Amino acid sequence: MRHEKATRLLELARLLASSAEGMTLDEIASSMGVGRRTAERMRDAVRDAFPQMEEIEDPPTKRFKIPSGLDGIFQAPTADEFAALHAAAEQFRAMGATGRAAALLNLEQKVLSAMRAGVRRKLAPDLEALLEAEAISIHAGPRPFEDESVLGAIRDAIKSLRRLRFRYQGGSTPGRVREITPFGVLFGRSNYLVGAEGDSKEPRTWRLDRVADLEVTETFGAKPEDFTLQAFVERSFGIYQDAVEEVRLRILPHGADEAMGWRFHPTQRLEPLPDGGVLATFHAGGMRELAWHLFTWGDKVEILGPERLKQMMRDELAIAVATHGAPC
Repeated sequence: MRHEKATRLLELARLLASSAEGMTLDEIASSMGVGRRTAERMRDAVRDAFPQMEEIEDPPTKRFKIPSGLDGIFQAPTADEFAALHAAAEQFRAMGATGRAAALLNLEQKVLSAMRAGVRRKLAPDLEALLEAEAISIHAGPRPFEDESVLGAIRDAIKSLRRLRFRYQGGSTPGRVREITPFGVLFGRSNYLVGAEGDSKEPRTWRLDRVADLEVTETFGAKPEDFTLQAFVERSFGIYQDAVEEVRLRILPHGADEAMGWRFHPTQRLEPLPDGGVLATFHAGGMRELAWHLFTWGDKVEILGPERLKQMMRDELAIAVATHGAPC
């Protein structure tokens, strides 16, 4: 128990040392998953161990941080942490995201090279055992386009608040030159630039594998202050953006256990039903991609609404029957 408490205090110390602006008591409580009184006691215990902790007035509250970071002895990574980092890199590599895989592997090498030789030798057997015991399961799907020159140009434009110009080989007029204010990048089955065209503020998506002749312009371009990429993502199911509607799905009893551990959407609510089933509700657009996903549930799901999703499911079924023939 004492060891566990010491570990928790060291975790808090790391948070306070890594925060540029410091943390309030409420933020400490939230990050550590404790109440405010416990957060106060933990803060005081960390201050006893690290008297360099600073208290910053930020009316109506105060912030706390440990300046200049922590000594290396407190920051040595564990074998579990290295294994998680390596696994993330391998997962990126397996899905075709070679740029991000290389970045994580470079980070791994930098951290290892900064450690004392004796610590590396002690770490090596455990790390080797973990890496041999863990593997990545590969799922069928497209390999995402990840050209580092394209991603680098997008990141430069975002950091310098400038627009991008490129020839887009998708949409209703393939080959047309577009000038876009970049808002961010969505990584997934395919990678997309999120941005607004010309003087518009309405975000749209642009598939990166259809972008050609990309350049960063000198024209100012910044995302709206009220735009967040997370909120944009939560407007849809998957990547497709269209009218947001309330989705209501009834999962039948033989699929209830699976549904209770499933994440359909960030805004979902799961409600057990008297018959043993589950009612899933959430707000989203992207009905076509949702219909595609619901095919994987077979006879476990009934669509209660919206009607547009029901019709989308019927249309996709009709296409499948027309392609493969009706059963005899």
